[in-house]
Amino acid sequence: MRLWHKFHAKPTEVDGIRFASKKEARYYEQLLIARKSGELLFFLRQVPFHLPGGVRFVVDFAEFWKSGEVRFVDTKGFKTESYRAKKRMVEALYPMTIMES
Repeated sequence: MRLWHKFHAKPTEVDGIRFASKKEARYYEQLLIARKSGELLFFLRQVPFHLPGGVRFVVDFAEFWKSGEVRFVDTKGFKTESYRAKKRMVEALYPMTIMES
């Protein structure tokens, strides 16, 4: 029996890591190339932000670049109203902007 994601995302595995979608897996592969080039120092996956009321928002990647830039990136194919509201709340509470890929 195959389970379908409600937004038609296709789980994909790269390097033994299961990603929720092909888009997220492709972005991960781009980060690996950037890390090998030396421009990207390191990155973290599935970084949680804790919000009031016990709510949690998880971004797909936190990137730390050689230039000193830190990026928080979420790979999205479909943006729900819940996602938009949580993203706005994170950006209001923390001094950062969440980039979307």
